[in-house]
Amino acid sequence: MSQENVPVLIVGGGIVGLSASLFLQHHGIGSLLVERHAGTSIHPRSRGVNIRTMELYREIGLEAEVQRAGALLNPAMGILKGSTLTEALKDFGPEQREAMRAAMLKGSGGGAPLPDISPVTASRSTQDLLEPELLAAARQRGGDLRFSTELVSFEQDKDGVTAIIRDRVSGKESQVRATYMLAADGANSPVRSKMGIATTGKGVLGHLLNVLFEADLTDFIRGREFSMCLIDHPEMRGLLTSINNTDRWVCHIVYHVEKGETPADYPPERCRDLLHSALGMPNLDINIKSVLPWDCAVRITDGFQHGRVFFAGDAAHQMPPWGGQGANSGIADVHNLAWKLAAVLKGQSDPSLLNTYDIERRPVGTLAAEESAEAAGEDGLFTMSSVSGELFKRRFGRIMGFGYQYDSRAIISEERELPEQNILSIDGRPGTHVPHVWGEHEGQRVSSLDLLGRGFVLLAGAEGASWCEAARALGLAAYRIAPDGDLVVADTDWQQDADISATGALLVRPDGFVAWRSIELIAEPQPALASVMARLLCKE
Repeated sequence: MSQENVPVLIVGGGIVGLSASLFLQHHGIGSLLVERHAGTSIHPRSRGVNIRTMELYREIGLEAEVQRAGALLNPAMGILKGSTLTEALKDFGPEQREAMRAAMLKGSGGGAPLPDISPVTASRSTQDLLEPELLAAARQRGGDLRFSTELVSFEQDKDGVTAIIRDRVSGKESQVRATYMLAADGANSPVRSKMGIATTGKGVLGHLLNVLFEADLTDFIRGREFSMCLIDHPEMRGLLTSINNTDRWVCHIVYHVEKGETPADYPPERCRDLLHSALGMPNLDINIKSVLPWDCAVRITDGFQHGRVFFAGDAAHQMPPWGGQGANSGIADVHNLAWKLAAVLKGQSDPSLLNTYDIERRPVGTLAAEESAEAAGEDGLFTMSSVSGELFKRRFGRIMGFGYQYDSRAIISEERELPEQNILSIDGRPGTHVPHVWGEHEGQRVSSLDLLGRGFVLLAGAEGASWCEAARALGLAAYRIAPDGDLVVADTDWQQDADISATGALLVRPDGFVAWRSIELIAEPQPALASVMARLLCKE
C-alpha cells in the first residue's frame, strides 16, 4: 500500500471543506481533500453568502466569482405566505419587494440604516453554483482535491493521524499520514460516529423533503421576484424557495413521521401533484430533479477538537437553515482554524493555540443553532414570525455574519468597564471584528480590512507612528490610519469606531478579529508589543 504525508487531511468536499482547502492554501499550508461523491452537490442547499463570508472570499481573491454565482438570485427579495404561490403573489410587486429590502437593511422595523461596516455586500449564491467555483479555484491554485475518494479508516496518535483512503472508481486503497485532520463531512459525520463523539441540542424538530424541480415561471415571476413563500395548502405545508428566478426551484415539504409517513410515500409523481396545488397552476409542466429527505434539527458536537481531529460546519453544528447561518458558520469555522493551523505548523505558535478553536467557535455555533431553531415552527418549517419583532432584531447581526465576541487565550481582554455592544459587535474591543474604513493606500482605494494579511497586523491612530515603528521592528505589518497616514482617510472617525485615541492602536489577528487594543501610546511600545504577541501565540 502506498503512503503519502500531508500537513492536513480534509474529509468532505462540500462548501466548508473546499473553503478550508482555499484558506489553508492562502496561508501556505498544503492539504489533501477527499470526498466520496463524484462531484459537487446538485442541490442548492444554502442560498446566501452573508457579508462576513464575502469578506473571507474577498481576502482570497474570489469576491467576483462568488457574486457572479449569485447574480440570477440576487433580485429576489421578500418572504410571502399564502395557500398557493398564485395567491401570495397577487398583491406583490416591485414596490412591495423594495419595501421589504429596505426593512431588512434597517435591521428589522424602524432601526437606523445599516452603517458602512464592510467593503463588500452579501450575495445570494446557491451552494450548487458556488461549490464548483471554489473547487476550480482550489485546483487552479495547486490544491490536491480527490473526489470519488472515501475515508475508510483512521487512527490518531500524539504526533498525527494515519488514514486509509479508497478510490471508489478503481478500488485502490492508500495510506495517508497527516499532522492534523479536519472533518467537514456533514451533519451525519462518519468521522464523528467512528470516534463515538456525542452531540447535544434539541435534536429533530421536523422531517422535510427537499424537492428540486424545474418549471418555467419566467413570465409569471418577472418584476415580482421573491425569496421564499410559505405555502399552507389543505394538501401540504411547505416552503417554496427561489433558485434562479426563472426555471429552477426548491420546495421543502413537511411529512409526518408521527402519522407513519416515510419519504417513500412521496414519489416524484406525488410531489409533482403537490407542487401543482402549491403553485396554483394545475397545468404547469414540472420536472422533478431530486427528492432529498432531511431533518430539521439542532445537534452540537461535544467538542470541536478531539486530539488532532477537528470538526467544522454541519459536522460540528447542525442547525435549521432558517436564517442562513449554517454554511456561513461553517466557513467562519475553517477560516478561524486555518490561520491557527498555519501558525502551529510553521512553528510560530505553541500547539496549545489550537485549543482556542473550540473555545471560540463552539459558543458561536451553538448560538447560531439555537437562534435558527427559534425560527422553526412545530413541524420544523420556517415561520413568518421569525422575520419580524424581537427575534429578528436579536439575531440580525449574526445573520449578517457579525454580532459575537471571542474570549480565549488568543484574545487579550480589557479590564475596564465597557459600554453595551452594538447589534453588530463592531467597536474595536478585543475579540470583535475589526472596524472597516475606506481609504487610499499606494494609490489604490482600499478598505482597512484589505490591509490585513497572513499574519498579525497593527492598525494605529493618526498619531500612532511609534506603535507602527515598534510593530515593524518585530516583523509585523503596521499602518497608521489618518489623513496623512499609510492608509489615507478623510477624517479620524475610524478612531472613534475603534474606540482609541489618536495615539492608540489595534493589533488584529489574521482572521480580522481584534486581538489586543491600546487606547493610547505607552512608554515602551516595542517590549509591550513583544509580550503581547508571545501571549497571543500561547508562548507565555
